[in-house]
Amino acid sequence: MYMWKIIIISLFFTTFLYASEVRFLMLKNDKVNVRYGPGFKYPIKFIYKKRFLPVKVIDNKENFRRIIDHKDNSGWIHVSQLKKVNSLIVSEDTILFSKASKFSKPLAKLEKGKLLIVKKCQENWCKVSDENYLGWINTNNAWGKN
Repeated sequence: MYMWKIIIISLFFTTFLYASEVRFLMLKNDKVNVRYGPGFKYPIKFIYKKRFLPVKVIDNKENFRRIIDHKDNSGWIHVSQLKKVNSLIVSEDTILFSKASKFSKPLAKLEKGKLLIVKKCQENWCKVSDENYLGWINTNNAWGKN
């Protein structure tokens, strides 16, 4: 009986630790192959041509990660093509603010699908940048934040 308790507790903590791993990663390169299966022997399903695109990891197998993107495209990518996420995509039209408050000065209107680089986050706000702006967005309107 004592052994079963240890096994159950071990499984619980292992599951908890595994579930707390990073859920989002981003593409490291300008060209990334997405495959039908977890290996180089599988054919290429499609190719991403967008560096820093955030993707959600939904499965692991050896050195490959099964991912899904903001448009529900999925496939397998080698881990060498991924890195820790520091980007997000605007999931609906939103406003970029000067500070982490909806009462601060609005800087720009960002359209759905806009890729942004994350500088830092606090609660539901992230300081982000693109080629033209630096400001804060509410992450309730963003895809890719851990």
